[in-house]
Amino acid sequence: MGELILLYVTNPSKEEAERIARQLLDRKLIACANIFPITSIYRWEGRVAKESEYVLLAKTVKEKLGQTEKEIKKVHPYKIPCIIKISAEANKEYSDWVCGETR
Repeated sequence: MGELILLYVTNPSKEEAERIARQLLDRKLIACANIFPITSIYRWEGRVAKESEYVLLAKTVKEKLGQTEKEIKKVHPYKIPCIIKISAEANKEYSDWVCGETR
């Protein structure tokens, strides 16, 4: 069984997050994605910005991490996309499902 990984990826819109999620799903790089709205406050190019964004929380396995990050960077609209890897544990049935969906 592979180690579960959650990828936290911010996006400028819900549509963009959904587009990226579908692309990753189609390539079997992730098993599932959750998308939710957030407010981000950050420093960019010398000023503090406040924006509405959407988080794509993608569920995958460690073995697919490199490929998944590469694909996100290729299709993401941001100059520097936020891709945060979070190691995770889940119940055996769910872990088995994620592993099966990313084979």
